[in-house]
Amino acid sequence: MKILVLRFSSIGDIVLTSPVLRCLKQQTGASVHFLCKESFRSVVASNPHIDRVFTFQKKVSEVLPALLAEQYDIVIDLHRNFRSLQVKWRLGKKAYSFRKLNLEKWLLVNLRIHRLPDVHIVDRYMACVAALGVKYDGQGLDFFIPEGNDWRQRIPAEEIPAEPFIAFVVGATHATKRLPLEKMIDLCSRIDQPVVLVGGKQESELGKQVAASAGVHVYNYCGRMSLYESASVVRDAEQVLTHDTGLMHIAAAFRKKIVSVWGNTVPEFGMYPFYPTGMDANTSFQVNGLSCRPCSKIGYSQCPKGHFECMNKIPTDTIAANLNYSNSPKK
Repeated sequence: MKILVLRFSSIGDIVLTSPVLRCLKQQTGASVHFLCKESFRSVVASNPHIDRVFTFQKKVSEVLPALLAEQYDIVIDLHRNFRSLQVKWRLGKKAYSFRKLNLEKWLLVNLRIHRLPDVHIVDRYMACVAALGVKYDGQGLDFFIPEGNDWRQRIPAEEIPAEPFIAFVVGATHATKRLPLEKMIDLCSRIDQPVVLVGGKQESELGKQVAASAGVHVYNYCGRMSLYESASVVRDAEQVLTHDTGLMHIAAAFRKKIVSVWGNTVPEFGMYPFYPTGMDANTSFQVNGLSCRPCSKIGYSQCPKGHFECMNKIPTDTIAANLNYSNSPKK
């Protein structure tokens, strides 16, 4: 049997498909192929439960001839949009799609009517393969780092902090999912242990500003490492402080203790850190009771209301205390 799994983006969403890929491979013995955007190939390239990865730049039509040649038996659609519909229609094979719950999300965002089920998106992904006799194995998420991608090989020895350290994932795709700069600086200044700032090139300047103002115990690695190297920092950290972003899910794949900070999005969307059965090492911080929250299921470049209370009211002293270090600012 040959199965094609569709999930085009993004980092976190693709990491959250890993239980499906593992269970499909181990429980059916099928040849499992994966289709995503080229920019996200590295998220799945080292996954041993995938036999082949196909990618496209902008349009699925770029890769359709190659997919047609594979003669798949089944398509598992974990993206469910117009492009995934194109793939399923052109391949003409038996397909299973997950419940995206767009209506329920719209009701919560726009009318504050909560109709979302208390079910993680991983469980909704797994429901797609139930008809194949595949069941969730309770083992949580996977993320695989190939050899030669350790962060210590990238960072000069004098910039490597003493362990244990906290990894702070400062980025997020949208600004309304990130703490403001001043809050990041204040939070870091309250931590009595080395803090490593992790983020992409777009967070390079942000990381510089936080490290310059928060204290000598803060190390800025933003924009200096690949996804794999950043993931290895998260893997080696004692704790991970993070916004609602892809590295949060990678941290959960490594079974790390996570302190997650939520702004315009909410855990009720079903994408909070997912651990193996019986484990929950996440503590979520969010401002409850705001009439304007959630304002989006994704995010904005700035607060639509102008006050950004969902992040400005986050208590940095309480977060620092939860990390088990002094919550008094450094002198």
